[in-house]
Amino acid sequence: MVAVHPGFARQRRLEHHRRKVRCTHLDSRGKQVISEQLVDLSRLQFAATALYHFLFVPLTVGMVWLLVIMESVYVMTGNVIWKDMTRFWGKLFGINFALGVTTGITLEFQFGTNWAYYSHYVGDIFGAPLAIEGLMAFFLESTMIGLFFFGWDRLKKEHHLLVTLLMAIGTNLSALWILIANGWMQNPVGSEFSYITMRMEMVDFWAVVFNPVAQAKFVHTVSAGYVTGSMFVLSISSWYLLKNRDVEFAKRSFRVAAAFGLASVLRVIVLGDESGYTVGEAQQTKLAAMEAMWETKPAPAGLTLVASINEADSKNNWEVEVPWVMGLIGTRSVSKQIPGIHDIKEKNRARILRGITAVNALEALRANRSDSVAFQTFEEYKADLGFGLLLKKYVEDVNQATPAIIEKAVNDTVPRVTPMFWAFRIMVGLGFAMLMLFGLAFWSTLKSTCTRSRWLLRWALCMLPAPWIACELGWFVAEYGRQPWTIYGVLPTHMSVSTLSVNNLYGSLAGFIVFYTVLLVVEMFLMVKFARQGPGSLGTGRYVHDAHLKELHHA
Repeated sequence: MVAVHPGFARQRRLEHHRRKVRCTHLDSRGKQVISEQLVDLSRLQFAATALYHFLFVPLTVGMVWLLVIMESVYVMTGNVIWKDMTRFWGKLFGINFALGVTTGITLEFQFGTNWAYYSHYVGDIFGAPLAIEGLMAFFLESTMIGLFFFGWDRLKKEHHLLVTLLMAIGTNLSALWILIANGWMQNPVGSEFSYITMRMEMVDFWAVVFNPVAQAKFVHTVSAGYVTGSMFVLSISSWYLLKNRDVEFAKRSFRVAAAFGLASVLRVIVLGDESGYTVGEAQQTKLAAMEAMWETKPAPAGLTLVASINEADSKNNWEVEVPWVMGLIGTRSVSKQIPGIHDIKEKNRARILRGITAVNALEALRANRSDSVAFQTFEEYKADLGFGLLLKKYVEDVNQATPAIIEKAVNDTVPRVTPMFWAFRIMVGLGFAMLMLFGLAFWSTLKSTCTRSRWLLRWALCMLPAPWIACELGWFVAEYGRQPWTIYGVLPTHMSVSTLSVNNLYGSLAGFIVFYTVLLVVEMFLMVKFARQGPGSLGTGRYVHDAHLKELHHA
């Protein structure tokens, strides 16, 4: 049993208050209905829909700037082939954008269905950037997209270029505000918990906006999108060159994609260092799991390239390490240590014990807001409230937590190491493979040998899925590495879900997966169809397969 802070025994017995605290869901008979299965299904549903949605997002974010580059060259040179490039790649961009919007809108519904308490708890902060995203960014990019497709014959070329530029800005602003919201979940700055409203409330809007985790996440994520867009154009252009189709069109597209892709992948790698540093500052648990760092190593810590991870014994059987590198990335110094998993667990154990006192003080305040002793105690221990709430997964009353239950809660604070370790390394490996590809592709354009280097063209074609795999793995590392929190260190995941039946979750999960899969199939069908047709689908009479598309042109 855990010692109870004096003065709170009477308040803890108040059943009315326990219902208000909303630490568990109870049905009409007083039975707890939030099960681990329900939480896992809610997580699976959101993860599945989010990962589906993120198949479309990187391509949208990346391709739009390629369109700006191509149209800028058209405006400056007057060469019509650059206009055709903008229109053709813009057509593929539009298909992807439409399906990305559809999946994104559906995804947002889950905040009010599967994660209703989370939405209530964080609505004051989380809702602000999402509302700004809708009002500032989404409306801007949606309007500009309409003008982009229907304004070619109605606007001067300079004005149409401005439309394309505003479309790109809107798309990236949309990503900015969404990632500010997500960054706050990773590092909840600029906010405070109110025991009166039982919600997180914003106290500093600009702290939320300039959250270092959010800013690092934004530049890293959009740069990954630029790589995705570049790889898409590079791969399809390579296919045209392998088929010896529309060679001049393909060569120019290949050149733009190679240059932009090289700059973008270098940016991703450099900004990955910044992301590593911010993770080391705000989420030491995630960093330790990514690196399979069980023990705190002398500074500066080495970077583990590969390892045989033994989670049962909480150690690595063997590892290959590069000295100093991890310490420099994670701390930007040669003297600061990066805490290992064992030390982090001991720290979290102490925070859980302090959190019990915070939960008791909160319950007392909810029962009697004028209780000055409870208020002082809560102010002293409120930073550890979330850790105390971790015990609610196992017991309704945190004071009933046994040492064994506390140990379970301590272990919960660290995600499984093996998937984190290998997902991160596959992502990084793909990043360096793409760096090599874009570097060689760019060099071949300088030497005008890209059409003769058929091995390079085949490699570029085979690498088409690589950026999507890397992006999905990146999101897995970011979100799985945050567990067991929906708001890091504040709100446990098991407390965030809605009171739904397991059957409802199975039904909605199946519905979402079927719906999203249909959309993915539609996208793939349209993308393959128009990619095979190539710029001839524009109906200009200047490209291969144009004769078969007269009716499309006149429609």
